[in-house]
Amino acid sequence: MTAEIAWEQLKFDDNGLIPAIVQDAVSKEVLTLAYMNKESLEKSLETKETWFWSRSRAELWHKGATSGNTQQIVSMRYDCDGDALVVRVVPNGPACHTGAYSCFAGELVEGAEEASSAGVDDRFAILAELEALIAAREAERPEGSYTTYLFEKGVDKILKKVGEEAAEVIIAAKNRSHEELRYEASDLIFHLLVLLREQKLPLDQVLSELQRRR
Repeated sequence: MTAEIAWEQLKFDDNGLIPAIVQDAVSKEVLTLAYMNKESLEKSLETKETWFWSRSRAELWHKGATSGNTQQIVSMRYDCDGDALVVRVVPNGPACHTGAYSCFAGELVEGAEEASSAGVDDRFAILAELEALIAAREAERPEGSYTTYLFEKGVDKILKKVGEEAAEVIIAAKNRSHEELRYEASDLIFHLLVLLREQKLPLDQVLSELQRRR
């Protein structure tokens, strides 16, 4: 994120506002659409947390100032026309005032995500879906969820589960059981994704490391 704003590249509307799409830097999920003016943009760059302009209240607001659900800014970009921003953040809790991980919970076309991820060329779409679901669980902490339990117990519990599942994978492989190995490998991958989320390390960076090594 640059220290200076290229104001000449940005196009604010007649009300002095520019739309800001807020995206989870780890899961890549779109969290919300808000608006910034020059002052809130400057504050966002200065504090490395999101500030917006509330059109309904006609005032600046610091996301999470009351709820504690702040958003730490990782990067900010503007589009080719300079009239929209993408703000990538690490969220500290839900983005939506309803308590949901993302404001975009409603569907106009039911099952659209499943249909788009079912392409024969995208073998690993389930990993992206699972990464997004784990991110939502961390933010929303629904009662009774096993993933919620892991996040609330903390990194030591998550590390213990990763170790246990790795051991189970070894045992399954020694037993030469495809069914057992498939089951235990799935558990290991799930808990590894939980660990990556707890550490705020995107799966993309792991995949990039594999590509670099190749």
